[in-house]
Amino acid sequence: MLKTIPELLQEAGKNVRRISAESAQRELDENKGLMIDVREPAEHQAKGAPGAINIPRGLLEMKLMEIEKDPARPIYLHCATSARATLSAEQLVRLGYTNVSVITCDVDTIKKVTS
Repeated sequence: MLKTIPELLQEAGKNVRRISAESAQRELDENKGLMIDVREPAEHQAKGAPGAINIPRGLLEMKLMEIEKDPARPIYLHCATSARATLSAEQLVRLGYTNVSVITCDVDTIKKVTS
């Protein structure tokens, strides 16, 4: 039986840390973590959060392993609705990254907090 997207998100959400943009910014200021926008490049270019690097969800596992070799470095993922970020976080945890969080608000809120 096929799972629905809400079912996948609910399942994935059990295994990932979810935080607000305000909490993410406080932590980023302290821990020099990495904020990643997992949306497509055109979405990121149209409305990107300051300080976020863009690695689309489809390339994340391959590209991040080239960029970040420390599995304990804090990583904060965001997208437009937190759906892609949640699924991406689950994959990063499976790869061995141990400090992955999903920012659970929209990009406009992230932009306000990080500006």
